Amino acid sequence: MVGMMLVMAMAWLVGCGDGGSGSSTAPDRTDASRRRTQGALAGMELYVNPDGHARQAASMLRVTGKKEQAQKIDERIGNRPSAIWLTTVPAEVYMQARAITEEATGQGKVPVLVAYNLPERDCGLYSSGGATNIDTYLQWLGSFAAGIGDREAVVILEPDAIAHSLQGCSGSKPTAERYRLLAEAVGILKRQPAVRVYLDAGNASWIEDLNALAGALRASGIDMADGFSLNVANFETTERSTQYGKELSRRLDGRHFVIDTSRNGAGPPTGSSDPRSHRNWCNPTEARLGAPPTTNTGNSVVDAHLWIKQPGDSDGPCPEGAPAAGQWWLGYAKKLLD
Repeated sequence: MVGMMLVMAMAWLVGCGDGGSGSSTAPDRTDASRRRTQGALAGMELYVNPDGHARQAASMLRVTGKKEQAQKIDERIGNRPSAIWLTTVPAEVYMQARAITEEATGQGKVPVLVAYNLPERDCGLYSSGGATNIDTYLQWLGSFAAGIGDREAVVILEPDAIAHSLQGCSGSKPTAERYRLLAEAVGILKRQPAVRVYLDAGNASWIEDLNALAGALRASGIDMADGFSLNVANFETTERSTQYGKELSRRLDGRHFVIDTSRNGAGPPTGSSDPRSHRNWCNPTEARLGAPPTTNTGNSVVDAHLWIKQPGDSDGPCPEGAPAAGQWWLGYAKKLLD
């Protein structure tokens, strides 16, 4: 059965570049004009995952009689669109991507998906793992794309991968090889007619050499992508992220970008000035919920403010006793809501 699903997935991938019905229809001139002046995603309604961690937590709180807490979690986190991170094996990622995009399309909304399975991801830190080799990754990415088909989706491609490489950590493979792999991934995803792809570019306090970052993005396929993402799972203010993004955009022929605003309501944490310090990125106690997601940013080069990291999901076991990366943490969610 698994083998059959993989054959179906790759067959769909080969054929779907010719377009299709539904969401692949070209927008009218009025819609195109609005997106040129307000951002490429302007007017899109983002999909809310009914099975998101916050919604599940709210349901459990209701069962235990904590209705007021449940309502607060639902209203301020669960009922707002957050990205869905996909990391499973090829057959499963195909079914996940297909189910999510079919449900979203049925609602007239667009899901935000995160492709996070690059070999030797996260420099061996709390989100380490990924595909075992290049061939496995490309097979996985092909299944991911095939599951989307001709339906609309926004894809954030491999958070931290490029910034980690520039920092000197790209695993055992040469940095240039990682960039080529990312470029192949962009090409695979862009065969789907209604997919917007944003290559991750780290955050405003990470890579200071913007010329080097722009060069790495070009080597990784930014010219084929729709733009880049900033501040994923980080805490830099929207204002600083916008300024940083504009400076980077000028080095990339005006490429657009999206900003993760999920946990930047209080700005970056105080303390260590080293962006690699756990104090700066791993469950900082000062973090607060950021502005809600929107595709109408009022800025033509900023396509969206997104919640790419779901508020309440842990960054890793820090401080000691915290849940593993990606797991829901009610105590931290409550702090974010203060």
